[in-house]
Amino acid sequence: MGAHAIEQIRNIALVGHAAAGKTTLGEALLFKAGLTTRLGSVDDGTSALDADEEAKERKHSVDSAAFHLEHDGHLLNIVDTPGMPDYSGQALATIAGVETAAVVISAMGGIGVNTRRMFNAAGEYGLARMIIVTRIDGDNVNLADVMSGIKETFGNECHPINLPSGGAKSVVDCLAKAGGETDVLDVAECHTALVDAIVETDEALMEQFMETGEVPEDKLGPAIGSAVASGHVIPVLFVSSRGDVGIKELLDAFVKYAPSPTIGRKRMLLSGEGDDAKEMPIEPSVDGDFIAQVFKITSDPKSNIKYSVARVHSGKLTADGQVYTTGERKGQRPGHLLKLHGSEHAEIEVGQAGDVVAFAKLDFKIGDVLFDKSSEGRIPLPKIPTPMYALAIEPKARGDVEKIGAALQRFAEEDPCFEYHRDQETHELVMNGLGDQHLTVVRSKMKRNFKVEVDTKPPKIPYHETISSSVKYVEYTHKKQTGGAGQFGRVFIDMEPNERGAGYEFVDKIFGGVIDQAFRPSVDKGVRDQMRKGVIAGYPVVDVKVSLVDGKTHPVDSKDIAFQIAGRQVFKKAFAQCKPILLEPVVNMEITVPTDFMGDITRDVAGKRGTIQGQDVLPGNQVVIRAQVPLAEVAGYASQLKSVTGGQGSYMMEFSHYDVVPPNVQQQIVAQYKAADDEDE
Repeated sequence: MGAHAIEQIRNIALVGHAAAGKTTLGEALLFKAGLTTRLGSVDDGTSALDADEEAKERKHSVDSAAFHLEHDGHLLNIVDTPGMPDYSGQALATIAGVETAAVVISAMGGIGVNTRRMFNAAGEYGLARMIIVTRIDGDNVNLADVMSGIKETFGNECHPINLPSGGAKSVVDCLAKAGGETDVLDVAECHTALVDAIVETDEALMEQFMETGEVPEDKLGPAIGSAVASGHVIPVLFVSSRGDVGIKELLDAFVKYAPSPTIGRKRMLLSGEGDDAKEMPIEPSVDGDFIAQVFKITSDPKSNIKYSVARVHSGKLTADGQVYTTGERKGQRPGHLLKLHGSEHAEIEVGQAGDVVAFAKLDFKIGDVLFDKSSEGRIPLPKIPTPMYALAIEPKARGDVEKIGAALQRFAEEDPCFEYHRDQETHELVMNGLGDQHLTVVRSKMKRNFKVEVDTKPPKIPYHETISSSVKYVEYTHKKQTGGAGQFGRVFIDMEPNERGAGYEFVDKIFGGVIDQAFRPSVDKGVRDQMRKGVIAGYPVVDVKVSLVDGKTHPVDSKDIAFQIAGRQVFKKAFAQCKPILLEPVVNMEITVPTDFMGDITRDVAGKRGTIQGQDVLPGNQVVIRAQVPLAEVAGYASQLKSVTGGQGSYMMEFSHYDVVPPNVQQQIVAQYKAADDEDE
């Protein structure tokens, strides 16, 4: 495959809800282009795009898959993305590498939760959008309802480019023809509306249209890409992937309607922070400096080779060049430049502006900006949701700790919505994802690819302990005689609440030498040690102010350890007198459901000690409910929401703040801690 001019490149992401037919459509495109000898199938495991064993077993995509083909002298770089909301991290990252989001909707399944999410995310990122309606030959399909639903949900900018005809056996071009027989809608009306929408974006065409009442099709061509790139026109196309209906016409539409990198959304290179921040538009030219961005990381489970897929925005790079990430002074030599084709790859001589290329064995991560010399700058990614669904993990075999670390590191590199950490407060190894299905797949891949099995459980909620009142002059004396040198330390402290979020403060108010200067830090050290362990429920203590006000030392028996112990014990004694309270993490939630479920969800949120912050009605009979809820109440919310809405709901949540635990809930938590403590003893 030779190099193509930037104007001849189209970069497209197939996005949408699960079971919309994205992968099957990708297979149909490959087959139509002559790159496969048979139409691959997700159901029978012959898909070239869902080549991963995990995807074959589950019969749906769990990762994105890049492929490319040539049509009518143009290079089409296409990425098939997973449709389950739990895997949306990879789909959102893919948006960073393309100019066009092709939103795939099944005529049988309709508009799903993730359809709206991806359509909106692509629009917010400034991409052109197209809508592809699949399975038009399905049983009991009402295409008129499908089209009206698209306009209601996504706006009147949605215009049919073609319409099914002859019982979904062919399609009629609405731009080239002003009439014809179709299964749905009127060709003449669609033609007129489409032409009107296109000429509105071009003043010269508008003048000609006003004078003559028509515009020749050959003059519409140059304006179409700009109209789609601006969002003024959202083309709608109809296909049957298995029936080979509308597939060639879709390839033609990609060439004709999808904007090239020269007229699509141009990325901005940002540098600096705050008032010093600067932004520079990146011109898509092979003559500029080399600038690219990694938007996908994948690896071959057999060879364990890591591949980094990047979109080249400017300049060009050869395999013997050097690649630098932002701020690095030492470059990496690519060795090979590749084009991925599902699980296969082919070597190319040069990666140039507008194209999508892959690097093997280089240490990159999603979002990295690449240069051919040491440089600074970043290109913003689309908004990626914070993974809040968490599970604590433990190896089933004691010797698997290192394997688990390697597996988690690999998954975190490949998926921007997967994270893991060792919780400093609960000491648990915790992994975070977007839902139960997401982390189930991670566990399965861990077993399949890394030969390691883990047990999982809900993680401990990271409560905090603090106080709500003050106490003065609390005393504790540590005295120990063992026959030899003894231990002695006597301390008096005042304790009071600190401002929320201010943390711990230790004040030395000793005057004179009642406690030697050398032992006063020991008291502070003992207090800090006890704060880490907690007092009433075993959780870290925050936001307290401790003042050391008096004490006594012994000329022989006083030593560092004695005052550490005295510090721990006096802190516990004073803490108990200051009306201790528990603080719990509260999260902001956005729950998207059909309006029919709004009452059920708001009642459920209220029952979880949540507070409704507001709600917005969306097109397509959807509503977004905004709420603040204690994390403890929604730790397993993914399965609950799926049960209540029959899988039609989705949610996002992010940490908001810590708030006081109600007394009845605090009593239960403290009682559980004491019971567990008694068992340990």
